Amino acid sequence: MAGALLCSGDCRIRNVPLLADVERMSQVLLALGVRLTRHSDILDINASEITTSKAPYELVTQLRASFFAIGPILARLGVAQMPLPGGCAIGARPVDLHVRGLQAMGAEVQIEHGICNAYVPGVTGRLKGAKIYLDSPSVGATETLMMAATLADGETILENAAREPEVTDLANFCNAMGAKIQGAGTSTITIVGVPKLHSIDYSIIPDRIETGTFLVAGAITRSEITLSPVVPDHLIPVIAKLRDIGVSIIEEGTDCLRVLPAKVLRATDIETLPHPGFPTDMQAPFMALLTLAEGDSLINESVFENRLRHASELNRLGADIRVKGNAAFVRGVPMLSGAPVLGTDLRASAALVLAGLAAEGKTTIQGLNHLDRGYDRLDMKLQQLGAKILRVTEASTDAELLARTPPASVSL
Repeated sequence: MAGALLCSGDCRIRNVPLLADVERMSQVLLALGVRLTRHSDILDINASEITTSKAPYELVTQLRASFFAIGPILARLGVAQMPLPGGCAIGARPVDLHVRGLQAMGAEVQIEHGICNAYVPGVTGRLKGAKIYLDSPSVGATETLMMAATLADGETILENAAREPEVTDLANFCNAMGAKIQGAGTSTITIVGVPKLHSIDYSIIPDRIETGTFLVAGAITRSEITLSPVVPDHLIPVIAKLRDIGVSIIEEGTDCLRVLPAKVLRATDIETLPHPGFPTDMQAPFMALLTLAEGDSLINESVFENRLRHASELNRLGADIRVKGNAAFVRGVPMLSGAPVLGTDLRASAALVLAGLAAEGKTTIQGLNHLDRGYDRLDMKLQQLGAKILRVTEASTDAELLARTPPASVSL
């Protein structure tokens, strides 16, 4: 959606999920003067007239990804004002890599009173190609600078770039609009700037983290589940760890995976790493799974320093987890027991749903505002698989029990 700001014509994006974050990003684009309509899973975006270079504070502080729009806005207008971002409280995620990269491309950038002010000096107001080394392979910085470079004057080289499939998909999206990007998916990305981009009709990739969550759902409930459409190559580390635990994952064709559950789950060790390592977004769901594995598991969270808060909530369900620093020691237990718990971030909420599916008795999970940021009607999809799960609100009429807002809690 941020990439659509690069195009002065019509962009149609398909396979867009119903997420709270998509709605927030839509509000950001609308506030910038972009025309946007939605039909089912299709977004039509027209950014031919960006009426302001300043994104609204109250929206950007709720959604970290909205900060990525600073690259396209700066590339299009030569000036951008973007509040510092918000999002899940899972650790420090500074924007210094974004800022230093834009400065290397000729932008003047200052941060004052929580606002990042950037402009391109000179008559043309056009960014210049540059060679940029990222201190860490940040997905956000890679995407921001890659988008900005598509309209820059000359060649930009991003070294130590993020290699996540989402980066590659964004590059493919930009290339389909006429950009010249090579090397996405590797640690070195080369972008040759072009004067403008054209309209596009594009389908985005399936969500590998949602896929991984359903793979774990099958494993933790000892259920056979078939998932499609998926991209198995995007899930290599997740599939490998599931097989280590004893779960069979069968590839059926090019876009289908089947979970064959294990009678006994085995303990294993996990360390989160940037792609192609084990994804940090799958750490919490796997912790839920390992609570029921035989033996002791060690989980080392090396990407974010504050992403183990779900351990205490899983312990409320009867898990045996000890946390020390960024490491969690998980000793498997025979069973989990239902209890009221609180989701502290997006993936933590998903992990508690998974644990609740496997627990004896009733589990009530609060904090669904986090869950709805990254899962499209997860409760309804699980219902279709036979789960006894009900989203409830503070009111109790039949109509409101099925409502999506306000999402107070979910009971399993």
